[in-house]
Amino acid sequence: MKKQSLLLGLCLLLAVAFGSCNSGSVLTQATGFAYEVVVTMDEADWNSAGGKAVKSSLEYPVPFLPQAEPSLKLTYCAPKDFDGLMTYVRNILIVDINSQIYTKVSLGMEENRWARGQVVLTMKAPDSDAIATYLEEHPRVLSNFFTRAELARAINLLQETYSSVVMNVLKEKHELMLNAPENMKSYMDTTDFFWATNDAASGRIDLVVYTFPYTDKNTFTVDYLVAKRDSFMKMHIPGSFPGSYMTTETRFQLMPEYEPIELNGKYCGMMRGLWRTEGDMMGGPFVSLTRLDEKNNRVVVAEGFVYAPETDKRNFLRRIEAALYTLRLPDEMNEEFENPLGFSK
Repeated sequence: MKKQSLLLGLCLLLAVAFGSCNSGSVLTQATGFAYEVVVTMDEADWNSAGGKAVKSSLEYPVPFLPQAEPSLKLTYCAPKDFDGLMTYVRNILIVDINSQIYTKVSLGMEENRWARGQVVLTMKAPDSDAIATYLEEHPRVLSNFFTRAELARAINLLQETYSSVVMNVLKEKHELMLNAPENMKSYMDTTDFFWATNDAASGRIDLVVYTFPYTDKNTFTVDYLVAKRDSFMKMHIPGSFPGSYMTTETRFQLMPEYEPIELNGKYCGMMRGLWRTEGDMMGGPFVSLTRLDEKNNRVVVAEGFVYAPETDKRNFLRRIEAALYTLRLPDEMNEEFENPLGFSK
């Protein structure tokens, strides 16, 4: 997938800025593209061990993609050039190294500092080596922060524009709510399995939601959930050839990764992995959230998977991952939705 340049976004901002007539009391909307970050720090430090560690942390590979893709796209800016339009970019990392002021590495976050919808992360450190050591101990801290900020933006957008088809079917037939991307209009629905897709010729994104009774205390484990996933997918997601079907890729020591998280103040299991088609050549990444619906004593699994051969898959997968965070169980449907990842609009 060809990525548009951050500079194009800055040019668009310039046109908006000159065309507006606000007095400065209203912040300009942040510019730049999703998953792009501007890093500003002293050039000598950027070329040092600390700077290389910063770059590696921001570009940390996205887990469970068929081909390696960096978490973020970087643009370096020397402090002397960091002014004007550069300060309007949506994601900014400022690295401040000063041995006279700082004794250890610290991180601080500020929203809407120069533009609306912007996040600025400041890293303070006494020297370059301290940064290298810190990021060796916390290798994904920078990429995780900006990824979370971008997911939060996508979730906020889904509150305004979403597929009414998916929302209505899940609400009326399954007593659930979920804000799927607006272009997801094709669907299949059964008693305990819902499948929607954007039907795209390139960059296909699919969403499935399935439920089953909660009867086993070992439900929230990777082995149990993979077995359930394979059972549902074999039954409902056929491949292109007779007898072919979707399954989870567990060969070559590629067992999915399971992580317990908290969603709406309650336990949630997140699973990431790869899928493949038994009897066919199709495959790609998936991400799922598993929650316990106590009211109906059932387990609810919401999953997104991507099929985008010969192109980057990161942004497609993250688009559907954002939708999964909007899943609401019966006892949450009448509550005002709050972005579970935080960050303001």
